[in-house]
Amino acid sequence: MGSEASVMPGRWVRGAALAVLAGVLAGCSGGKKEQPKTRPPVPINAAASVQKTVPYQIKAIGNVEAYNTVALKAQVSGVVSKVHFREGDDVKKGQLLFTIDPRPFEASLKQAEAALTKDSALARNAQEQVRRYGSLLKEGIVTQEQYDQLRTTAESYEATIVADRAAIDNAKILLGYCYIRAPIAGRTGNLAVNVGNMVKANDVPVLVTINQISPIYATFTVPERDMVEVRKYLGRGVKVEAFVTGDGSRSEAGTISFFDNAVDPATGTIKLKGTFANGDRRLWPGQFVNVVLTLTNLPNAVVVPTQAIQTGQQGRYVFVVKQDQTVEQRPVTTGIAVGSETVIEKGVAAGETLVTDGQVRLVPGAKVELKQDKGQAAVPAAAEATQARKP
Repeated sequence: MGSEASVMPGRWVRGAALAVLAGVLAGCSGGKKEQPKTRPPVPINAAASVQKTVPYQIKAIGNVEAYNTVALKAQVSGVVSKVHFREGDDVKKGQLLFTIDPRPFEASLKQAEAALTKDSALARNAQEQVRRYGSLLKEGIVTQEQYDQLRTTAESYEATIVADRAAIDNAKILLGYCYIRAPIAGRTGNLAVNVGNMVKANDVPVLVTINQISPIYATFTVPERDMVEVRKYLGRGVKVEAFVTGDGSRSEAGTISFFDNAVDPATGTIKLKGTFANGDRRLWPGQFVNVVLTLTNLPNAVVVPTQAIQTGQQGRYVFVVKQDQTVEQRPVTTGIAVGSETVIEKGVAAGETLVTDGQVRLVPGAKVELKQDKGQAAVPAAAEATQARKP
């Protein structure tokens, strides 16, 4: 009896333990299966594609050049007796700028005129002698040789008179060079000589340089790849605008006046010039400007923010937000870029919502939500965005 009593408690403990374990296992097998965790929506920024008319533009950096530039030099030697303007003045065409002492040239002119007077008198006397000796020759009083000698003398005086008149014309020209006038209307630059300076004919430095700045040129280059399009639209009223650095709010409008006859092989570009009225004189020679060449306008173009476009191994693509707030990866064909926007030629319709920020964390079918920045609304569904943009 005693041995049997001692064995039974141990068996009872083991049986109870097994019963508890079986109950636990049965409870585990009869319970619900654990559900997999769902990924939270990816925060994004988004914008809708729009349909509008887009200008087809080419942008370049241009350099402003004077429409005409004249460097004035003295054409006669002498002393500058008067300067009739101040450096930096605007001058008109034909305006007197410098006077070189004219007295030596006036004296030369008078000397040439006196020589003409003298030779004219001698020529008249020689002609009279030829007339008288002609009568005597008919009567046989003088010989033919004497008559021929007088006629030669008369013809010599006639040639001398022609030379005298040429000398007078030359003296007048030189005298005229003493009064230097502006050959064009424009603005004067630095004055290189003052009253009392001695100048020499065609010597350096120049007396002053005049730049014509109304109208004015802006020279710029476009890549060789754009040359075909530029030539295509050149005869259709291409619009060119120049924006002054630091003042991009207002432009100067002009026209294309020059298209170079060859591509620069060193840079792969071709040179063009735009002519601008420059009535307000906002453009200045030597200045750099931003040139915008508008070739044409593209109507009904689908436009998206450029930052929405991604580039992968298969080409360019965008993430489109669908009605259920998931995204679809869609390949696109891009066109021209205008500012911060790009034209989509194929792949996106107007009114669709595109992801513009947060693409790195996205995969096709991912759930998204708009970043709740201050003042920013929720992402509209594609159908709602399309409806909102219908006229």
